[in-house]
Amino acid sequence: MGAPLRIGLTGGIASGKSAVTAAFARLAVPVVDADRVAREVVEPGRPALAAVVAEFGPDVVGPDGRLDRAQLRRIVFADPERRRNLEAVLHPAIRATMAAEVAALTTPYVVIAIPLLVETGQRHAVDRVLVVDCPPELQLARLMARDGEGEDRALAMIAAQAGRAERLAVADDVLENSGTLEALAAAVADLHAGYLARAAGRATSRR
Repeated sequence: MGAPLRIGLTGGIASGKSAVTAAFARLAVPVVDADRVAREVVEPGRPALAAVVAEFGPDVVGPDGRLDRAQLRRIVFADPERRRNLEAVLHPAIRATMAAEVAALTTPYVVIAIPLLVETGQRHAVDRVLVVDCPPELQLARLMARDGEGEDRALAMIAAQAGRAERLAVADDVLENSGTLEALAAAVADLHAGYLARAAGRATSRR
């Protein structure tokens, strides 16, 4: 079998991406998650953590030797240039790790969850883009409830990402996620069937 069909999953903050990846995982679809990889590459002893400390100073490491994510967020959220510096340090390590995980797979397709797919220009890294979408007012309510943020802070977090229209413009598939978990599971099952068929057709065309 050749390389798996790469489905890039993205969506705005609090749109429900984690629920979608969990639904794919229940169908035995491998999920390569950029957020998970981003946590792994800065584990103690990893080169990326040393690079972050070199860039931002020792205060971004807690007493346990692990990255103090809250402190780092405070630094980069307030300063777009420092956020770009962080991305320059971490993104190469994250992308290399994700590419290696995908290359090791023998499944028909893989879901590659990249929250900032649009912002980081990674459309070329996947074969198809699946956007998880919901109405802006629901996104705001979910974010405030999930993270305990006030409305102003939550709106600023949403505004720091690509706009809804930008994400939808690159979508090959859109999963509207404003209903129940049962409805979400059914929508994912439909997408799963379609991706399996697409992967099978691609494999046949290679013969």
